[in-house]
Amino acid sequence: MKMKNILVVGGAGYIGSHACKELFRQGYNPIVFDNLVYGHKNFIKWGEFLLGDLNNIDQIRLVFDKYKFDAVMHFAAFAYVGESVKDPQKYYQNNVVATLNLLNVMKEYNVNKFIFSSTCATYGNPEYLPIDEKHPQNPINPYGMSKLMVENILKDYSIAYDFRFVSLRYFNASGCDVDGEIGEFHDPETHLIPLILDAALGKRESIKVFGTDYDTKDGSAVRDYIHVVDLANAHILALTYLLEDGGSEIFNLGNGIGFSVNEVIECVKNVTGSSFKVEYVGRRSGDPAVLIGSSEKISSMLGWSPSYFKLDDIISTAWEWHRKINQK
Repeated sequence: MKMKNILVVGGAGYIGSHACKELFRQGYNPIVFDNLVYGHKNFIKWGEFLLGDLNNIDQIRLVFDKYKFDAVMHFAAFAYVGESVKDPQKYYQNNVVATLNLLNVMKEYNVNKFIFSSTCATYGNPEYLPIDEKHPQNPINPYGMSKLMVENILKDYSIAYDFRFVSLRYFNASGCDVDGEIGEFHDPETHLIPLILDAALGKRESIKVFGTDYDTKDGSAVRDYIHVVDLANAHILALTYLLEDGGSEIFNLGNGIGFSVNEVIECVKNVTGSSFKVEYVGRRSGDPAVLIGSSEKISSMLGWSPSYFKLDDIISTAWEWHRKINQK
């Protein structure tokens, strides 16, 4: 049977590269399209790589001229919340306008199956917990708004055209490939776990905890951490669903379990055997006390469930990768 070609836009990034590995492992042919602004060429180990930018619609057409695609996975977005507040134009241009370019070329070439990397940031401050897919969407920053705009575009396309999509709203992506072949590396780094691991390695003088007076078990903010391998597996299930003529759907991807910042710090200390300075400072504006997602819908419809739901498992895989890249 002929391998199915899957275009993975942003496949050189953290989550996209893990999805490529899983696609390849399950018999698909991932083709990576990435501008390498935040992606890493050495993460492209499965399938062909095509350098290009979604802001250039002619470059997208060249890719569709070269291959016949069965589906598209779209990971290519700017995702720094603070930066999106300071420079919203950058986010609306890249996350919305460039995505429209991709969708329009898909329409030209009659490719009608699309998996979108979305975010829990579309919900804004939680009105109830755990957050399910019916929760009101009131994003509090341009990053979340840009993702919500694309979701609304996808809904309109699916009504008007022969087009079906799955939008996956991630909570906090974390952990690394269990084989240590790829992992998490951002520049600048803003994710909590790699920042704490840097402190454990002595690369940072301390780790800051923003807020000690939240209404949580230990006063620090609580978040839902979902392992990147579990995210990748969810994309394969979504792809299978679309290829089997499933209709357009939106799913949350989270653990359903919340861990506080202090719990993450203590777990890093236990896993690494390292001690480091922790600074307690004031809250950051706009940070909710608790963000926990419900993934019951994708569990019941697609049979997905996280394999790496223990904090020790998540941090251990991240630590192995972090040590590896810092030994070079």
